[in-house]
Amino acid sequence: MPQNCLYCQNKEALDALMIKIADLSVSTLYLFKEQTHPGRCVVAYKDHVGQQFEIPEADYVQFMLDVRRVAIAINKAFQPAKINFGAYSDTLKHAHWHIVPKYEGGPEWGGTFAMNPKQTYLSDAEYAAIIDKIRQYL
Repeated sequence: MPQNCLYCQNKEALDALMIKIADLSVSTLYLFKEQTHPGRCVVAYKDHVGQQFEIPEADYVQFMLDVRRVAIAINKAFQPAKINFGAYSDTLKHAHWHIVPKYEGGPEWGGTFAMNPKQTYLSDAEYAAIIDKIRQYL
């Protein structure tokens, strides 16, 4: 596993971008600190796998169920108009999904979400409130 993998080795960089919410069946759920889209999270596969199709089939099914579980929790917690999913991994070669709630009339509505717009950061108490709300529905 590469030493520069955000999810595997680079805890300092990971902590700068995300807050761990929970371990799921085969993945870890993180709150993305940049909250232009309230409730935005990342679900990262438990092991270092660069491409989603490289995840063992039984785990892939569970991984996608984890992603679904998180999307349902975000939908219940925040009632977005739509949830966008992104799995790009061009430069960060570790299988993960961005789960991005979108709100009608809100930022980037009707378009693709920015990977990290670096616009909206919250207080520790605000992050904790979002995390509690998501956990309530997990």
